[in-house]
Amino acid sequence: QLQLVESGGALVQPGGSLRLSCAFSGVTMAYYTIGWFHQAPGKEREGVSCISPGGRTTNYAASVKGRFTISRENAGNVVHLEMKNLKPEDAGVYYCAAVSLARLGGKVTSLDAGDHDYWGQGTQVTVSS
Repeated sequence: QLQLVESGGALVQPGGSLRLSCAFSGVTMAYYTIGWFHQAPGKEREGVSCISPGGRTTNYAASVKGRFTISRENAGNVVHLEMKNLKPEDAGVYYCAAVSLARLGGKVTSLDAGDHDYWGQGTQVTVSS
């Protein structure tokens, strides 16, 4: 059974940095696209970034482009999200999610939460001075 476990969430000041990690287990990670999603209090879950199974293709929401970097280590079964210059609006719960490449219908990445089949429990990021 595929399982995803996020870690790395914390309280950080505006302008600070965090590194979130998503540990993947249960099946071979190399066949899955992994995405990071953000849910602010009272708001819908939104796609932040995603990475193709081989790591060659990445995609970012406009709000985080240039500040966040996604990477993956298939050998270590982990995906990271480096977050820099954090803003108060970046606060919320961050989830990682997975979908097999075969289920994406020709796409290799997706920021659409509805495309992803497996979800972690989330990790809380608070941005406050």
